Amino acid sequence: MGDVLGKVLVVDDDEVIRQLIAVNLNLEGFEVETATDGQDCLDRVRDVMPDVITLDVMMPCLDGWTTAEKLRTEEDTSHIKVVLITARAQDDDKRRARGIGVDAYLTKPFDPAELIQVVRDLAAAAQR
Repeated sequence: MGDVLGKVLVVDDDEVIRQLIAVNLNLEGFEVETATDGQDCLDRVRDVMPDVITLDVMMPCLDGWTTAEKLRTEEDTSHIKVVLITARAQDDDKRRARGIGVDAYLTKPFDPAELIQVVRDLAAAAQR
């Protein structure tokens, strides 16, 4: 059991996907917390203080876009690395993601190995 690579908050309203991401990151050596939607993420982010948040775009209550925007505008969460995960890979979506300032953008269905690599890189950057 080496050092924890970092802390990740996994946000997805789909329990299967949430668990899939959480288990993969756990096995990699990350400490993982989960949230069920954007509002849950915002309610818990200050308690968890993750290095990285993986954020599903399509969620009830508060979608990934709005959640990412709120994270970016609050001073104490603006530094957290954000990975948006979406089924839509339109150019305007990617532009929107850049405009908000998300750190990475993955399209479903995503390759868990790719997700792990992205989170690894961002967590390492967050801890520097």
